[in-house]
Amino acid sequence: MTPAAALPRRPRRPAWAGRNYTLLTASAFVTNLGGNGAFIAAAFAVLEAGGDAGDVGLVAASRTLPLVLFLLIGGAIADRVPRHRVMVAANALNCLSQAVFAVLVLTGGAQLWQMMLLTALGGVGQAFFSPAAEGMLLSTVRGEQASRAFAVFRMAMQGAAVGGAALGGAMVAATGPGWVLAADAVAFAVAGSLRAFLDVSHVPRRAPGGGILSDLREGWREFAGRPWLWAVVVQFSIANAVVAAADAVYGPLVARDELGGAGPWGLALGFFGAGTVAGALLMTRWKPRRLLLAGTLCVFPLALPSAALAVPVPVGVLCAVMFLTGVMLEVFGVSWMTALHQEIPEDKLSRIAAYDWFGSVALVPVATALAGPAETAFGRTTALWGCAVLIVVVTAAVLCVPDVRRLRRRTKEVTSGARKDSADAESPVGGLG
Repeated sequence: MTPAAALPRRPRRPAWAGRNYTLLTASAFVTNLGGNGAFIAAAFAVLEAGGDAGDVGLVAASRTLPLVLFLLIGGAIADRVPRHRVMVAANALNCLSQAVFAVLVLTGGAQLWQMMLLTALGGVGQAFFSPAAEGMLLSTVRGEQASRAFAVFRMAMQGAAVGGAALGGAMVAATGPGWVLAADAVAFAVAGSLRAFLDVSHVPRRAPGGGILSDLREGWREFAGRPWLWAVVVQFSIANAVVAAADAVYGPLVARDELGGAGPWGLALGFFGAGTVAGALLMTRWKPRRLLLAGTLCVFPLALPSAALAVPVPVGVLCAVMFLTGVMLEVFGVSWMTALHQEIPEDKLSRIAAYDWFGSVALVPVATALAGPAETAFGRTTALWGCAVLIVVVTAAVLCVPDVRRLRRRTKEVTSGARKDSADAESPVGGLG
C-alpha cells in the first residue's frame, strides 16, 4: 500500500483559479449580493420619504449620468496606475456614500436632493471601478481555460444578483430600506478589503510620458481600429437601450394590465436571472471555435421578451422566454470576454473596457426617457414590437462585419517549453497589437 504521505495532494482549486482570480470572484460576489438588494432599497427609500415614481426615476438617473461622464477617464486612469488601487478607492467611495444614505434613511431625514447626490457619488465610483475591475480580471486569467474562468466568474456574479435581489426584497419588507443600504455599505467595505490584497506584480510598469488625453486618444485608436470591437459595442448600445425601455417601463405596465400585477413580472425576472446562471454553467463546458459568430447569434433571442410582452403571452410562456434569453445572453457574455482577453493588449484593457461600458450605458437614459412618449405616439404594442425589430436589425447588421464572423478562439499547446499557436488555429482577427 502506498503511504499516505507519498500520495499526491489534489489541488484545492483548478490551475486557472489563482489567488487574484479567487479574490476577484469572491469580492464581486459580495458586492453583487449587496448591490442588487440596495437597488431595490433605494427605490423604496425614495417612496417612504414621500417621493413618487418620477422621483424614483430621478434618483436612478443620478447614478447613470456620472457613470457615463467619467467612464472613459476611469479607464484611462486604470491603465495608468495599479488597477487594484483604483478598485479599492472606488469601493471606499461607494461604501461611504451608501453608509451616509443608510443613516439618512434610518433617521428619517433623507431628502430627495441628498439621495440624488449620494447616488451620483455611487455612479462616479462605478465609473472608475468597472474598467479597472474588467481590466484586472482579463489580465489575471491565463491559458486555454480562460473562457471557463470567465464563465465561473459570471456564474458567481449572476447567482449573487439573483440572490441579492431576493434577499434585498425580503429585507426591505422585514426591516425597511435603511438596513439594506447599510448592509450594502458593509459589502463594499468587505470587497474593498479583499481587493487590497490583489497582486499586480505581473503587470508591466508603463513608461512615463503622455497624459490622460493622450491615453484616451491611444485607447480610441485601439478601439476604432478593430471593426469587430466597435461593431459589437454599437450593437449593444442600441440593444441595451431598447431592452432597458422594455424591462423598466413597458414590462411593469403590461404586468399590471395583462398579467396580474407585480408578482408575475418579478417571477419572470427571476427566471431570467436563473437563465443567466444556467448559461454561465453551460459555458464552463462549451467552447465555440468562432467566438463572436456564436455569441452574436445568441443575441437574437434578446428580441423575444419584447415580442412576448407585445402579444402578450401567458405568464408561464413569458417565464420560459426570459429563461432562454438569460441563457443566450450569457453565451454571448462569456464569448465576448474571451475575445477581449485574446485580442486586446494588456496595457489597454481598461481603456477598451471603458469604451465598452460607455457604449453599453450611454443610450439607456435616453431610451427610458423616450419610452413614455413612444407609447403615447404609437401605442404600447407597437412600441414593444419596435424594440424587438431593432434588436434583430442591429444584430443582423453586426453579422455583416467579416471580422465578427471570422474571429476564432486561439488554441495553444506547449511545445519545446514554449507556448505557441496550434497548427489548426487560424490567425486571429486584428492580432494583439
